Amino acid sequence: MVYVDNMKAKFGRMVMCHMLADSDEELHAMADRIGVARRWHQSPPKHDSHYDIALSKRAMAVRAGATEITWRQASAMTMRRRLTGSLGKPDDPWSGILTEREKLKAASVNSS
Repeated sequence: MVYVDNMKAKFGRMVMCHMLADSDEELHAMADRIGVARRWHQSPPKHDSHYDIALSKRAMAVRAGATEITWRQASAMTMRRRLTGSLGKPDDPWSGILTEREKLKAASVNSS
């Protein structure tokens, strides 16, 4: 599944949002489909895997089947992927993410 958030960050004369997906294959396929060059892909270790796209490309992605989410949902999903390896779904509760974070923190303390 591919997701686009509702962030509206100015970048020069453009207004940008994030596009993320359950897998890089899905993400790159959507980027190809809407005409976003691979060089704009942001990836680990510097960033979590995503594209910053203009709102015009966002509209194209939605027409091509991307799911609209809030920037808060995108942030929560990204945190979940960092901790579990999976984005999960946009309506997953924050508490689940915090629980996973606490488990990870406890595990790192106990292994020291």
